[in-house]
Amino acid sequence: MTDASAAPGRPPRKRDSAATKQAILDAAREVFTRSGYDAAGMREIAGLAGVDPRLIGRYFGSKELLFTRVVADAYAGHLMMTPEANAETARSLLTDPTRAHQDGMLLTLRSASSERAAEIMRESLERNFQQELADALEGPHAASRAAVLVAICTGVQFMRNVLHNSALADGDPEVLAEFLTKALNAVAVAPPAAK
Repeated sequence: MTDASAAPGRPPRKRDSAATKQAILDAAREVFTRSGYDAAGMREIAGLAGVDPRLIGRYFGSKELLFTRVVADAYAGHLMMTPEANAETARSLLTDPTRAHQDGMLLTLRSASSERAAEIMRESLERNFQQELADALEGPHAASRAAVLVAICTGVQFMRNVLHNSALADGDPEVLAEFLTKALNAVAVAPPAAK
């Protein structure tokens, strides 16, 4: 059975709610990443997904809720910055510029000017990644240290994968990873107890 509500000019999509939902999410991620939250249109997302725009409302409720889901997916699969993981995290940040990392950064940058989008992104980051990291850190001020660790890694990603900073993009990855590991450990390792 096929979906007669597919966008004009596109072949009808077979009725498969999971596939339709995923097509909408993929299209939404592409459009939000390219245009940002405010400029992204539901018709554009539906057209790219090959579905009737009404299906977006049916599956996700609203543009805001769709963006919330896209953000959650974009921020998933994060790296941990705990003392035992920092060497691997540093190497990954400096040698593995995946498309997902770059898209997540561009989605954030292009949507941050929207007050509501910034709020959604902040809540997602703090509620999921930052909280998980804080729970994994030992010692005092874990939430503050987690926020600083996220900021360090975000800065490295931005400088390397978006601005293409030549020292980070072309430098010796082993040397850079050693520096970054030390920076991460300076924050991640619990400070000694005050006497």
